[in-house]
This record gives sequence, structure tokens and C-alpha cells, in this order.
Amino acid sequence: MVAVSDGQRSGRAPGDPAGRPMLSPALTAMMDAVGAHSGAVYLLPGDEPVLEMAVMAGLPRSFAAPWERVGVGAPIPIARAVRERRLVWVGGEEEMARSYPRIAMVLPYPFALAALPLATASKVYGAVFVTWPGSHPPELSDRERHELQTACERLALRLERAAAENRPVRGEADQPVAGPAGTADTLGTVEAARLVARLPYGLCSLDLTGRVGFANPAAADLLGVPVGELLGTHLWASVPWLADPMYEERYRAALISRHVTSFVALRPPSQWLSFRLYPSATGISVRVVRARAVSVTGPAGGERGDAPPRLVSMSQALSLAGALTETVSVQDVVRLVAEEIAPAVGSGALALLGARAGRLHVLGHHGYPDPHLVERFDGMPLASPTPGTQAVTHGVPAFFDSRRQLEHLYPARHATPDGFAAWAYLPLIASGRPVGVCVLAYAEPRSFSTHERAVLTSLAGLIAQALDRALLYDAKHQLAHGLQAALLPHSLPSLPGIEASARYLPATRGMEIGGDFYDLVPSRPLPAAVIGDVQGHNVTAAGLMGQLRTAVRAYTTVGQEPAEVMRSTNRLMIDLGTELFASCLYLRLDPARGRAVMARAGHPPPLLRRPDGRVRVLDLAGGPLLGIDAEATYPTTEIRLAPGSVLALYTDGLIESPGVDIEDAVADLGRRLGEAGELPLEALADELVGHYAAAEERIDDVALLLLRASSARDAG
Repeated sequence: MVAVSDGQRSGRAPGDPAGRPMLSPALTAMMDAVGAHSGAVYLLPGDEPVLEMAVMAGLPRSFAAPWERVGVGAPIPIARAVRERRLVWVGGEEEMARSYPRIAMVLPYPFALAALPLATASKVYGAVFVTWPGSHPPELSDRERHELQTACERLALRLERAAAENRPVRGEADQPVAGPAGTADTLGTVEAARLVARLPYGLCSLDLTGRVGFANPAAADLLGVPVGELLGTHLWASVPWLADPMYEERYRAALISRHVTSFVALRPPSQWLSFRLYPSATGISVRVVRARAVSVTGPAGGERGDAPPRLVSMSQALSLAGALTETVSVQDVVRLVAEEIAPAVGSGALALLGARAGRLHVLGHHGYPDPHLVERFDGMPLASPTPGTQAVTHGVPAFFDSRRQLEHLYPARHATPDGFAAWAYLPLIASGRPVGVCVLAYAEPRSFSTHERAVLTSLAGLIAQALDRALLYDAKHQLAHGLQAALLPHSLPSLPGIEASARYLPATRGMEIGGDFYDLVPSRPLPAAVIGDVQGHNVTAAGLMGQLRTAVRAYTTVGQEPAEVMRSTNRLMIDLGTELFASCLYLRLDPARGRAVMARAGHPPPLLRRPDGRVRVLDLAGGPLLGIDAEATYPTTEIRLAPGSVLALYTDGLIESPGVDIEDAVADLGRRLGEAGELPLEALADELVGHYAAAEERIDDVALLLLRASSARDAG
């Protein structure tokens, strides 16, 4: 286990016996070797699938605030490097926008990035990313690649050794990148200061965090703030009329891209100033001069005084907004609010409550020591006198600075203390109607400023839009799965002499419902099996699938032979007047005599695994797809089904993948069937669909029906 703690507090990492920092020197050495201008090391805390930033170098940590703690499944390069255990390269601004739009929205600047896993042969311990200015070539050189991979392998081995010796590796103090050493002596430094003081234009020096380290008298005069009040502050905090996110964004652009940037700003009432920023590895030099009057109205000036502290930075707000647009289900929204929004606003716990049919419903919660404290709200009428119901009913947020304030207005809260000391009840309004309420709880009493209330209310609007979409998605998802479950057999019947197992995986696009079907019909004197695939994966395909499955059962029950079952089903499909087609494979089973008779309508060939382990592709004669030709015939083929044989019937979703030849895919399926054919049938079914079950995206449905012949005695 690699333990992680806050490097800003500890500043030391006992990564080796001497207790010296391990991560910071490795990171800065790696950056020096490839000429990178910033970077960070992430560690995996134990077995939790979350990457936590342990140290950053070259840029303020605030630039990476949205990614301080990220899930391994997150759509960002550092997480992808861990998932795929390889170097991930992003060559510039366009590639970032194309592949990782969430990052590009927060950092829309020209820079290149490489992310690599910190992994040994047996375990992943974390990851590293490094960045270069926008002037870096679009491709990573072989030398840079080798240097990065070698350095990460060395650091991974050190982390492995530390874990084996039970020496926790903690976060470390963030590291500035040292610039070139100066050559001026003390007298020269004094003379340089005098030289700058005599210049007629303003000069300021900002460190990597944006704080003023030097300002000449001309700069103070132009800005209207004494030098003493500028030093150690951010320009946009100490100069009121620079307290606009646009100006801070120019500083961020210069520091990340290492390109000279500029902007003009209006010093009230009418003086325009031009700012030009010259970035380097150690900070930014700012030149300030008077500018000609411009016609575009600049940001309005304000009263002197410090700008209010921001609850959420611009980069965090953009990242949170982008993340909320990517949520799909209600649980996605709950997870995002718990993992990203609540920590960003300092909340210790949260609850998301939906409003439906005049009652509150608990959608999710996080951080409460006793879950029953939240669950008791499930089903509560909106007419109940609680802060949550009032927020939903009236659409007005409520902020309670202390327990005393909350209990004064809602005395019933005396009986159910939750251990927290301040609360924000934020109504979630989407398209003008209430969808629920977000409750944020704080461990300490809290005075909610006007700024903080505005930020929380704005975030509630974003959450409401995401939750409204998620509720609709979940409703459609439940409808689709309910319909699918109703159309497919709930279980397979037990047949003498035949053991059966089946799997169905819906496509992950559309409504996740499709036209793949299978069935096992215990008719007399002989049972039958069928598998088919109606074109498409939507409600229309599912409805037609249900009709075909019912028709096959009916034709089988009245005693039709396999060829006639297929002809009758084909004519029915044409009579229904649908524009869809279907493939089908039908089997009449005779386990007592060790044989099966098959008819095929454009369906992928089944696989037969013999008792000796050899697998044969049964390329049966057959007819066209169902629904094309009313006069089509479907010849039958008889095969031997010896005891211990396994028949694998499947739909094309199991073998079709972009860029993969169908014959190669069938051969691969046959190889896996041959290797795993001795497994119990349920385990064999899981083995054959395992890759597809784990896939994040399936472009088609997958159905699989396995039949294993028992001995003749069992069949009788």
C-alpha cells in the first residue's frame, strides 16, 4: 500500500531510509531531462481506484485544482495512462480539444502533455504527467520518450521497495522550477534596481503563483496602489479594477503556454493601460504602459478594497460544468456532486433528494455517519414543515449558519441531530419546475456570504439540469430493461439429456434494447432451441422479436418440422408488413438418439465442440433472412450430438468488431470454446461473453445459447 497525505502540511516524504523526499527530486529531474516546464506525481491510495496528486512542480497547484483527485476511469490522460499502462501523449491545443474536451475547456492554451503510469510488472502505484510550452513539436521525440519511461520505471521500483518495507510515501511540498543562475554581484543587483526605478514605464515581477515580488515606482503610479501594498499580493486582488477573471486568464495563458501575452484594462474613470506579460520558468515579468483610448468598453471599475475571496475558481467552475454535462444516470450525478462539487465548496456531507408525486425521494447521499438520518426523508410529503420540502415548494434556497438558527425555525430538528453545524438547502429547478433539493452540510458553523450564496445557487442550477436529464435517462433505462426482460425467457426449462445456459447483453447505444432473442421450447416428442436477431436495437426491433419468438413457439408446439417452422415464420414476418429483417437458427433436438436437425436463415454458423475438445464450425445450408422472400425455402441439416458435445449458438454482436475480419472472429471464438469447453456450462458462458460484458461500449446486442448433450441414459 502507498499511503498519501497532504504535501502542503507535511513537506517531507520518508521515501528512503534517510527520510529524504522521494517524489519531488524524481519529478524535477524528469522535467529537466526532457525540458518540461511543469509536472505532477499522482499516487493510488491503497486499493481505492482514485489518483491523488502528491506533488506538483513548475506551476501553481491551483491550475490543476479540478484534477487534484481523479478516478481511474476519468476521461483524462493521467487516468488513461493508468488504465492502459502506457504513455499517453497529447501534442497540442487542437488534440487536447479533440480528445479531452473537459481539460481544453478549463485550460484553452497551447501546451503539450505526456502522462505515464508508475508501474512495475505486478502493480500500478500511480502516474506522472509533464507539460511543455506550446512551442514544443507536435510529436514526442524518441529521446524524450525514453527518458520519461526510464525515469518512471525507476520511480515505480522505489515505490515498490517502499511498500515492501512498509514505509509510507506521502505527499510533498510543491516545487518551483529553478531558473538559470544569476551572475550579478550585490552591487550589480542594487544598480539593477536603480535602473528599473528610473524607467518611465511600469515593471512588475510575478512569481509562479501570480504574487508580486517586485514593482517599480512607475508601476505603482500607473496602478494607483503604493508599492508596499502591491508586494506579496495578486494584482487582481490588490488592484480593484483588475478583479476580473479575464485578466487572471491572461496570466494563466502566459504561464502555461510560455507565450508572450497582453491585454488592455481601463483604470477608472478613463485611463487605459496596456499590460504585456513575459513568462519564464520562474515567473512572469509584466510591463505596464499607458495605452491609446480604445472604443470597447472595459470592465467596470469598483471601489477600493480587496475583492471577495472566491469559493470556486473559474477553472473549477468550468470543469464542474463540463463534468455535469457528461453525467448520464442519477448515480453519476450523485457521485460527481459528492466527489467534486461538495469538496470544492467545503461541504462535509450532502444529500440529493428528488421531488415526485408530492413527495421527497432520496436519490443519493454521501458523508453522513448514519445513513438512516437521510433515508428517513424518503417518501416525506412536500407539505411537511422541513427545510428541504420548503426549498422545493417555494424554490428559494435556505442557508443556516448554525444549529441554533436551524432549530429555531424548525424545532423538530432537535430530535434528529446529524452531527453537522451549518447547512445549505438548494432547490433544484430545471425548465421552471422543481426536480428536487441538494442539501450541503458543514462540520463547523459557517457564515454564508453573498458571494458564496450566489456561487452555491449557480451550482444548484447546473446540478438541476444534469439531474433532470439523468432522471429521464433512468426512466427510459428501466422501461427498456423491463420490456427486454418481459420478451426474453426468465429461465431456461430443464430438458432430459440437455444442459443449457444463455446470456444476453444489450447494446450500449440507443435505449439499450434490441432484437436479439433465444428460446428453449420443451415440446413433445422432441424439444427445440432457437436463436435470432432482428435488425436494429430499439423498441420496434424488440416488439418484432417478441412476435417472432411467440410464433416459433407456436409452430413448434403444433408439431411442424424445422424447415416448415422457418417457412411459416418467414411468411408471418412478411405479412406483418415490417421493413425490418431477421436472421434465425432453429434446432430440433433428439438427445436420446444423439442428433439434432437444424435450419438456418442468414444466421452466423453455430460452433460444435466435440467431447475430444476439437471445435467445428457448422457451415450449414440455409435460406435468406426472414422477411425478404415469401417463397423462400430453408433446407435442414442433421448433425451428430454425442454425449459431452457443446453447441454454441450466438448472434453477430459476439463476433463483429470494427476492423476485425468475421472469419478471424469466429475462429477466435472457436479457440476459446475449445480451451474452456470443460468448464461448467454457466462458467463457460461467462468466459465466452466476458470481454463483451466488460466493454464500456457495445455497438450491437449479444445473445449466446449453449447446449451440452448428456449421456443417453440421462436423455431417457
